[in-house]
Amino acid sequence: QVQVAESGGGLVQVGDSLKLSCVASEVTGGGSAMSWFRQAPGKERKFVAAIRWNGDNTYYADSVKARFTMSRDKRGDRVFLQMNSLKPEDTAVYYCAISGSWINLESPEEYSYWGQGTQVTVSS
Repeated sequence: QVQVAESGGGLVQVGDSLKLSCVASEVTGGGSAMSWFRQAPGKERKFVAAIRWNGDNTYYADSVKARFTMSRDKRGDRVFLQMNSLKPEDTAVYYCAISGSWINLESPEEYSYWGQGTQVTVSS
């Protein structure tokens, strides 16, 4: 069973930056995607960003493009989400997830493994 764990959440002010980390016990398959989703209270879980494991391909939701950057630690099974210019609407629980393929990235159903989530709160 692959284990996924997020860290780095917290309470910040509007315009601040925050960097989330996600570590996986195992990532197999070069075509795998590691992605971030977020879920605000009372709302559906939504895709944020993805990175391909065998390369540096990235893909972002329009709502975070140009503000968020996803990267990978090539020495191990860890990815990061650098979040800049944070807004109150970015407040959510952020989840890291692993999919075995680079298709339908925005669909939560494509992901087999999930972390427990880390809370990000942006205060105005």
